[in-house]
Amino acid sequence: MTNVQRGLAEMIGTFWLVFGGCGSAVLAAAFPDVGIGLLGVSLAFGLTVLTMAYSIGHISGCHLNPAVTLGLWAGGRFSGKDIPLYVIAQLIGAAVAAWLLYTVASGAPGGYDLAGGLAANGYGDHSPGKFSIEAALTIEVVLTFVFLLVIMGSTDSRAPAGFAPIAIGLALTLIHLISIPITNTSVNPARSTGPALIVGGWAIQQLWLFWLAPIVGGVLGGIAYKALGADAGKRPPVEGGPLPTAEG
Repeated sequence: MTNVQRGLAEMIGTFWLVFGGCGSAVLAAAFPDVGIGLLGVSLAFGLTVLTMAYSIGHISGCHLNPAVTLGLWAGGRFSGKDIPLYVIAQLIGAAVAAWLLYTVASGAPGGYDLAGGLAANGYGDHSPGKFSIEAALTIEVVLTFVFLLVIMGSTDSRAPAGFAPIAIGLALTLIHLISIPITNTSVNPARSTGPALIVGGWAIQQLWLFWLAPIVGGVLGGIAYKALGADAGKRPPVEGGPLPTAEG
């Protein structure tokens, strides 16, 4: 696959993750009488990754997340020279999705008040459960660490073939079930950046944590899985995509 194809795949996939996941939170979570609630939002995020993994995994590897890209690089599964391409594509997809989601949400009677947050991530007064900055930092590092272990383990050549998207999608669902009350769940700097760009103000001011913590957790997860036993096979690093090695 060419770099253009891989970049477009990452942009489209991240668009779907943010539009589908954040869209479920903004448009459907508390819809009168039939809202999907936290369980539905958690499942929506997992389904976006699962569906895109099967759709574009064979094109780009379906990272959809700068923390995943950097974690795979730290684990020896991804070339460092391709990191800027992937991260830029992911950020563009997330920003477009957030803008389009705001456009749709604004079509409701009375429009959409950005004080609602557009599913932006936050801590302290902007945490759904008013959790502290220390709690937010801890949960985001830990959950992204485990997410990378699941990604690298399920795509290992020694793992059962064909099931990685299911394991990864369910892992992201579980991650959201745990942490929506704490931070609205990031584990993904691109997912956090898209809504923050639209909301502005506090969301931009707190965005640093949702870059720092997921990247730290992702890199540590990649290093930890590599230490457990590097994959010597030729299976792709993520959900069916081409295998970029550490040497490119």
